[in-house]
Amino acid sequence: MINNGPIFVTHSYYLRKDPKQWKLAQPYAPLGTLLATAVLRSGGFDVHFYDCLFDEGAGRCLAALEESGARVFVICDDGFNYLTKMCLTNMREEAFRMISRAKEAGCAVIVSSSDSTDQFERYLQAGADYIVMGEPEQTLLELVTRLNDPDVDPQRIPGLAFQTTGGFVRSAVRPVLRDLDLLPLPAWDLLDLQPYRSMWMKSQGYFSINLATTRGCPFKCNWCAKPIYGNRYNSRSPEHVLAEIRLLQTLCDFSHIWFCDDIFGLKPGWVAAFSALLKKAGVKIRFKIQSRADLLLQENYVTALASAGCETVWMGAESGSQAILDAMDKGITTGQIAEATLMLRRHDIRPCFFIQFGYLGETIDDIRATIRMIHDLLPHQIGISVSYPLPGTSFHAKVKEQLKAKANWTDSDDLALLFSNSQRPAFYKQLHRYVHKSYRQRIGILQVRELIRKPSAVSRTSVRRALSLFYYAPASLVAKARLLGLMQPK
Repeated sequence: MINNGPIFVTHSYYLRKDPKQWKLAQPYAPLGTLLATAVLRSGGFDVHFYDCLFDEGAGRCLAALEESGARVFVICDDGFNYLTKMCLTNMREEAFRMISRAKEAGCAVIVSSSDSTDQFERYLQAGADYIVMGEPEQTLLELVTRLNDPDVDPQRIPGLAFQTTGGFVRSAVRPVLRDLDLLPLPAWDLLDLQPYRSMWMKSQGYFSINLATTRGCPFKCNWCAKPIYGNRYNSRSPEHVLAEIRLLQTLCDFSHIWFCDDIFGLKPGWVAAFSALLKKAGVKIRFKIQSRADLLLQENYVTALASAGCETVWMGAESGSQAILDAMDKGITTGQIAEATLMLRRHDIRPCFFIQFGYLGETIDDIRATIRMIHDLLPHQIGISVSYPLPGTSFHAKVKEQLKAKANWTDSDDLALLFSNSQRPAFYKQLHRYVHKSYRQRIGILQVRELIRKPSAVSRTSVRRALSLFYYAPASLVAKARLLGLMQPK
């Protein structure tokens, strides 16, 4: 296939190319890229890792590639990151630029990402030699091990897509790895964590890092794509996770962890075992997770979360309309969302909601129900998005014919409705603004009441939140008036 030389591993997510995330200033490491690097290194390869997260574009990465003398160029994007699952066009363009330049430098080019899995033909046409389909580690290691063998047929390596004179070819599907403890720890020692820490400290006053304990999700929400890990749910052991935490404690001064699993601790007894292990080892951590409303009704699960150090849970509430939840095949009820919120608060864990507007069939009444749910339950934070059709989902199949010139967002703040619905795209962008402002207004009102009820509990934060009412009350009224002006008649 090709000749010897170092392997250059990077990713294609550039924080500066995503204005919303750059302004948010909460960068997380490219975990999947670090793990792929560790696997190649454990296979005995000379690996050059390059982190382009803070770069303005691919220029510096490509200069580092030329300096390295690498003969194999690997783009491995993070399968643990929802931003890479969204297939943002800004990042795709940078990936294509990197592929083109790497080919000019004489490299074999291998790409692994959600976008390249969904659009493998486009990446091959852009010059990539191989696309890794599904979990990258085993396929990547086998491929680079056999690149020097001219007699090896790549079709015999499971988990690949490539191009021949006869067209595009896909090899057999590689089964997912069930025992995740067989993987090495990510190559954290190769990552310069100082820029991450500096940005976090400046924006938040603390430093959070990301870890993954599981892969996959067994639930069937029909808008959620799983191009890398699929529907199987596999978990690392608590001991394996603790080993990574201890490694990171030797490398950097962090104070918070985001466990970036789709669902944290779904395996029965895992969270309790993890909590007990942390206590036995004398390790204290603060962390946030993602979970489901129905799982959060299990008091033993929530108790174990609190005991382990969980401070924040993001749940996919999505909608306050049961009809929309059912249309999404979400498998939860609005009542469970409310109960889970109360359960978390009883254990001093902050509940946060992911909200999604614009799903197929959503009416103004459904939207009002969602806003009521937010106002009634007042979660600690909300994250609002517009329904986004991801390839491979039944939702995408329903609207595919409408996805013409624009099938992906440019960046995560694009918020364009990519298909026809009951309201115009501009309505949903204004809805996003209004709901945030009205939510902040409610938080301000609640804080004023708390200060009146408990004046002894006054703090700089509580006063700031109370004073924010003077901004958000009129801003909410203006945002609502603009929203009503954009509303289409029934």
